[in-house]
Amino acid sequence: MPELPEVEIVRQSLNKKINQKKVIKVIVRNRNLRFKLPINFETFLKGRKIIEVKRFSKYLIFCFSNDKYCLLHLGMSGTVHVITDNQRNLLTNTSFYNSPTLPIKHNHVEIIFKNLRVIYNDPRRFGFFQIINDSLSLKKKFANLGPEPFQTEFNYKYIISFLKGKNKNIKNFLLDQNFVSGIGNIYANEILFHCKLDPNKKADSLKKDDYKKIILNSRKVLSKAIKNGGSTIKDFKNTSGKRGRFQKNFKVYERKGQLCKRLNCKGIIQKKEISNRSTFFCNICQI
Repeated sequence: MPELPEVEIVRQSLNKKINQKKVIKVIVRNRNLRFKLPINFETFLKGRKIIEVKRFSKYLIFCFSNDKYCLLHLGMSGTVHVITDNQRNLLTNTSFYNSPTLPIKHNHVEIIFKNLRVIYNDPRRFGFFQIINDSLSLKKKFANLGPEPFQTEFNYKYIISFLKGKNKNIKNFLLDQNFVSGIGNIYANEILFHCKLDPNKKADSLKKDDYKKIILNSRKVLSKAIKNGGSTIKDFKNTSGKRGRFQKNFKVYERKGQLCKRLNCKGIIQKKEISNRSTFFCNICQI
């Protein structure tokens, strides 16, 4: 599933391509996504100009004139492809998941602008679009989500208040979008390695320095992932010809049985299931 860095790469790609462009036409080939597309979806988008493509957590936000919005969540397998008219498109994927070129099947939504098309592809159909009619409704949409790691609201005081008296392990908290938005399984593993924390450690047993490490390393890991184009197991280029390279910086994720990369640590990377999610950690330096 795309996490915050991968969705940010999609946002950057789209904002370069469609900012200030007007939607000419919308073609819906399958309304049955995670949530069924509303009957007025095509007419809502048609004729509106994209003011900016923003993002919160794992949501893409298409900002239109007159305080109108359309959200897109990529779900498990959703990808966004840009097709430029009258040009041979060898690379269409705005990020680094699944096919680098436009697949033949599962192209559910096509948004047409002058000289280019944006196509939403989703084999598993866990992604969805949502129409938002004003900024207040947009704010309410995200009201139950925690702050992103980059926001000032994600601070020492907030973490202490949220975790106080709670017995859940810290790995599950990092994946809890009500606690902090945008962190998924890959980056939770990497963040905890940098914090030197056992993923199974209970939240109410953390120390003051642990909270500070979580804030610092959440920002550090996600920033580096964005800078490196996100993570992908299939190493291919996106529409800008760039590769997702952060997977080459993994310290623990998918490294079961390998030596720990921390200097002077002789640990071996372990793998276990925590709440049905693959969890990787060093058996010596993560305590």
